[in-house]
Amino acid sequence: MKSSNVSHHTAVTLEMVAQRAGVSPSTVSRILNGTAVVSDVKKQAVDEAIATLGYVPNPVARGLAGGRTLSIGVITQAIDSPFYGASLRGIEDELDPAGYSPLFVSAHWNADLEVRHIDMLRSRRVDGIIVLTGRLNDQALKAYAKSLPFVVTGRAIKGPGLFALNFDNFKGGLLATRHLIELGHQHIAFIAGDPEHPDAMERLQGYQAALKEAGLVFDPALVIPGQYHEESGLLAIDALLATGKRFTAIFAANDQMAVGAALGLHRHGLRVPHDVSLIGFDDLPASLYSVPPLSSIHHPAYEIGRQAASAMLQLVSGKKPDLAVSEPVLVARESSRRLPT
Repeated sequence: MKSSNVSHHTAVTLEMVAQRAGVSPSTVSRILNGTAVVSDVKKQAVDEAIATLGYVPNPVARGLAGGRTLSIGVITQAIDSPFYGASLRGIEDELDPAGYSPLFVSAHWNADLEVRHIDMLRSRRVDGIIVLTGRLNDQALKAYAKSLPFVVTGRAIKGPGLFALNFDNFKGGLLATRHLIELGHQHIAFIAGDPEHPDAMERLQGYQAALKEAGLVFDPALVIPGQYHEESGLLAIDALLATGKRFTAIFAANDQMAVGAALGLHRHGLRVPHDVSLIGFDDLPASLYSVPPLSSIHHPAYEIGRQAASAMLQLVSGKKPDLAVSEPVLVARESSRRLPT
């Protein structure tokens, strides 16, 4: 093999590879795209030229030649969230084998910021946009999807160029509360999520429905607002104890708040589950290693990410996605126990 005279600071072009291999640039392009019908000798010459020159194909340029940039915009709400982090990993793992790259941005539950991010991603000519939950209304999403494929999670919506993946948060809230009721608890507090989040309201409705079906009275004083992060779960315990209301169990609307609540109970000298049973929602990987391990509702964040990416790949290929998120599942661990009689 010949040694390369190309400087490490010189960008190696497709034309340079073609010249070295003794073929046309279009032949190199077709070989790279897997569409060329050429002799083994020519293919070997191109492969050797690529290796010698250190040529790295430009996926954007290749994509633009076919009308695509091979990039997908992804709008998450908090890029440092353990829940959304798992979804982002799922998106990466699904897009990468297909030759697509994700562009991640965080909107922080701000509709105006979401719009700015969508405009920015469109200006970068992404092939589609995935929105994880989000604050934009259905009408805005439908309008955007008329010109660019959109996949959204956390809501039920239909429209041309638009696909939605929705998790049954109501059923998850029902299962979590039923679990505590079946363990003999009748005084169950609920640490709620942000009321502007549809999933938070659905989990609250599931909690209320489980109480009703068990013939238990819903007490609004036992519902404490939270913000889906650990500190809000910690502060919720102070607020809950300040009410003077009796409770023997707590359902926190996500695992992060449940972890904060466990610390709050500990600081007040209350033990989980001996004094207060506790259940969360999401079944984050870290919940298995909490002390004690946290009971939770399994919310398949990684699977949702992979499905969102899979749906997007189908949309950009002109296909109609046919996917559904798995049902919520109760994962009972040591943080919840039967109420002593």
